[in-house]
Amino acid sequence: MESNEIKKIIPFNDIWENLEVLENRLLEVSSSSNEYLTSISQYLIKAGGKRFRPIVTSLAGKFGEEEKNIEKIIDAGVCVELIHIGSLYHDDVMDNATTRRGVESSNSKWNSTLSILAGDYLLARSSELAAENLGLESVKLLASTYAELVEGQTKELNLAFNLEQKIDDYLNVIEGKTASLIRTSARLGSLAGSADSDVIEALSSWGWNCGIIFQISDDILDLTSDSETLGKPAGNDILEGTYTLPVLIALSKDQGKYQEILTEIKEKKINIENVLSEFTTKEIIDDSKEVINKYFNQSIESIYSLKGHELFPVLENINNYLINRTN
Repeated sequence: MESNEIKKIIPFNDIWENLEVLENRLLEVSSSSNEYLTSISQYLIKAGGKRFRPIVTSLAGKFGEEEKNIEKIIDAGVCVELIHIGSLYHDDVMDNATTRRGVESSNSKWNSTLSILAGDYLLARSSELAAENLGLESVKLLASTYAELVEGQTKELNLAFNLEQKIDDYLNVIEGKTASLIRTSARLGSLAGSADSDVIEALSSWGWNCGIIFQISDDILDLTSDSETLGKPAGNDILEGTYTLPVLIALSKDQGKYQEILTEIKEKKINIENVLSEFTTKEIIDDSKEVINKYFNQSIESIYSLKGHELFPVLENINNYLINRTN
């Protein structure tokens, strides 16, 4: 997600000013009296990132009493981003990743134990901040969301290299590991902004569907972009045995052919760069986008009651952007 592009579809300067405040808060909240822990836990924060979840939180806060609650809205964004970054430390250990966001992964730079501890620390700091500034409902929401994230990640690992898995299995995985936190980003922001309950529910549903769109588009990019753009090897999901929507669609079209390709990749009999095009045919990508469009329609339907709000087109444009970046 290019920052200049996303700024075009969110033309509110205060969102970007608040994001700068959030960057400082991330460093403040993630600091420890142990300088060594601070350097590790802030490593991925300083590596940058899309900050998509805090952006969603800030937008959702605008549907309530934003000026009155701006500090709470920013802290809500800090909480969801700390959970996201904390989970990345854990993901890299599980995946034995060597790079993240274009830099050496934390588990490679230090070791797996320290990477796990840094992730745990950020999750703990998120809970502490929510308890101090956002209230019990938000603390419970963040805890249940992280449970969903762990469930999704566990199911993904359980399905690794499974050639019999279905598209519904994949959707259940991304609901847990991605959609749940983006839904919570919208919900937490609207709660922090003291929005009306019907608005909170509408934005939560929008965030859920947006999260699914976000992950499917990311999974398409994993197959269609180059390694430099991704900050990790192209086709990395396949190498790790994570068979995403385009791969599962390919399997549904010609199971014998694609099972053979995937088995040969797993056994290192063929180089993945030589067969990536097999998973990115026009038919496969078009079918993948058809699934995205279903969630796009559900997302817009969920916020139809907000159609008169000045931010409605922004919410719609975010989903359009997520879809179009795969072109």
